[in-house]
Amino acid sequence: MAVPKRKTSPSRRNMRRSHHALGPNSFHEDKETGELKRPHHVDLKTGMYKGRQVLTPKAD
Repeated sequence: MAVPKRKTSPSRRNMRRSHHALGPNSFHEDKETGELKRPHHVDLKTGMYKGRQVLTPKAD
């Protein structure tokens, strides 16, 4: 079994993890309502996804 010869320093460990951070969420403008929404997600206000009704919208 492979065993490391030296302990990985915190600096080296953190440099390796520098690319693990999450990026900001992307939004695009809905063609029908003009509101911002996440791509490939159901619009919770209207219940529409890909031009068809998939959820019943909540009454406010």
